[in-house]
Amino acid sequence: MEKATAIMSYAKALQCRECHREYPLNPIHFCEFCFGPLEVVYDYAALAQSISRQSIQRGPLSMWRYRDLLPVSREEVVDMNAGFTPLIKAHNLGKLLGLENLYLKNDCVNPTYSFKDRVVSVAATKALEFGFDTLACASTGNLAGAVSAHAARAGLRAYVFIPADLERGKMVGSAIYGATLVAVKGTYDEVNRLCAEIGDKYPWAFVNINVRPYYAEGSKTLGYEVAEQLGWRAPDHAVVPVASGSLFTKIWKGLKELSSLGLIGPVSTHMHVTQAAGSAPIATAHAEGTMMVKPVRAQTIAKSLAIGNPADGYYALKTLKESRGAAAAVSDDEVVAGMKLLAETEGIFAETAGGVTIAGLKRLVAAGAIKSGELTVAFITGSGLKTQEAVESVVNPLVIPPTLAAFQEAIGKPAGPARAR
Repeated sequence: MEKATAIMSYAKALQCRECHREYPLNPIHFCEFCFGPLEVVYDYAALAQSISRQSIQRGPLSMWRYRDLLPVSREEVVDMNAGFTPLIKAHNLGKLLGLENLYLKNDCVNPTYSFKDRVVSVAATKALEFGFDTLACASTGNLAGAVSAHAARAGLRAYVFIPADLERGKMVGSAIYGATLVAVKGTYDEVNRLCAEIGDKYPWAFVNINVRPYYAEGSKTLGYEVAEQLGWRAPDHAVVPVASGSLFTKIWKGLKELSSLGLIGPVSTHMHVTQAAGSAPIATAHAEGTMMVKPVRAQTIAKSLAIGNPADGYYALKTLKESRGAAAAVSDDEVVAGMKLLAETEGIFAETAGGVTIAGLKRLVAAGAIKSGELTVAFITGSGLKTQEAVESVVNPLVIPPTLAAFQEAIGKPAGPARAR
């Protein structure tokens, strides 16, 4: 493999989130002393001297406009043009919910149709930096597609491990790129445990295991983009679908980084968790007023959020507390209703996780956690084309013979007056 040119990176170390010991920037993910998770830390003083709104705006119209804030030192990144997705003013949905300033961050339009392209773009780049020849992951679906596509782009082999009952669309959306799919008869948490064992035996870059500290940083770009797209300010509220908790905590980290660098003002965003009731250990812990997340056996149609033992659960709860946020757990029926509501009001067909976001948003508004005039961003993280099974009941066409009379009878209306030619 051709050696890529190295460039300056402001990432300076990996740091334990518990005991704060520092480690070199290697493919490791837990502290040898206390077994706490590792996180990338940066030289913010040097960053502040070089980064500006103008330097960011001169960058590409993708997540890589923020490369100075990401832990890469390889000049040529694995880029499929993920990121800088639309931030849409949701007039219709906002009016229905009584919100005057509701926005939707639409990550359905990424290359493999989910926000996971952001994290894998970083992880694949680091895999090449570290000299790996294989990219791998444990996935609830969206990550499998992103890993498979980015591995193809980078010239890496790909192994993706998924629960055997995953939606068919997500399996196809991974296999098409030539990855080896391994369907495990078990839950995501069991898949993840298996991958941890495999990672100890095979010299592969498991994006959400040994490369996890770098992979997770890609989610910060959602926070950066929202702030930039709002005219360099943080929203009053962020409503996020939560599985492992990593996306939730990294959006918060991204907003705080921009503030610490003087790119936006003080951050007072209320970070809100939305989960499916059948997989809601973080929302449950928050409701019970505890910082202890009790693992559950996930059972929900929102399979992309079906993580019963969230790796970042404790840190998600810390973010909830620090940001004075709230949490909502919604039923599968509410998930489907949320998917339909989003599609019918704003023309966005989101996957089940999007239904969780919208159903959770409804609950938060009803509970008074979000007020009418407050600037609110709801994060839509994946496309509904991957989870069509959840809403198949909407397909109920009028079946008619090929005659005008049959059509008029079917719709119960006679034809109007003919238009002048």
